[in-house]
Amino acid sequence: MPTAFITGATAGIGAAFARRLASDGFDLVLLARDAERLERTAADLRERYGVSTETLRADLSSEEGLTAAEERVRKDVDLLVNNAGFGNKGIFLDVPVTDEVTMLRVHCEAVLRLTHAVLPGMLDRGRGGVVNVSSVAAFGTRGTYGASKAWVVNFSRGVAADIAARSRGRVRVMALCPGFVRTEFHERAQMDVSGVPPYLWLKQEDVVDAGLRDLRRGHQVSVPGVQYKTIVGATRLIPPSLLARMTSNAGRRYN
Repeated sequence: MPTAFITGATAGIGAAFARRLASDGFDLVLLARDAERLERTAADLRERYGVSTETLRADLSSEEGLTAAEERVRKDVDLLVNNAGFGNKGIFLDVPVTDEVTMLRVHCEAVLRLTHAVLPGMLDRGRGGVVNVSSVAAFGTRGTYGASKAWVVNFSRGVAADIAARSRGRVRVMALCPGFVRTEFHERAQMDVSGVPPYLWLKQEDVVDAGLRDLRRGHQVSVPGVQYKTIVGATRLIPPSLLARMTSNAGRRYN
């Protein structure tokens, strides 16, 4: 059976990837920080889908956690889902710089290092895929979160181009950019999302379906949902100065 390695695997989009891939017959390696929740998730997936579920308790903001994750993805991983991430409450100068640096380590350094660790084995085997979970915030201009997610998009595009000739399309790297999805993300970041209109909310399962479909099609960037494809397309037509004002005003309700 193929093996998928998923970071941030016990909640939200990561958990949705785990359920979908288990139902597709993937054995799973699940990474998260909460050991009890991790074991509970693994046991449920084993019982429900009859797949092998391995757990790795690790904090990707620590050197120890990153090293442990790197060592594991070098072994027989067919699909890597870099999903771990979080948001900080407040605008840039209201957030402790240590929290911002931690975000960069999880959103950027972990994605870079795990992608770098997993690809040689995939290229040698002639198959595999990497899904780096970004956000539609990557196409705006607000704060460290959006900047880190923009890095994920550009990094994924660059790596995909770098390996294209060697992999002959059999190893793929893609950035997945969802919009609003009902997960624990907003609650943990203490974001008030009560004003978000219903049509902007995506289902976790739909995000995963779109991501896996676009990965199979060889897309370098996946934006699930017609509404978000329209929004992202519109941002390319808006002058950067106006886009900065719009995203700054929109962000104030999260402070």
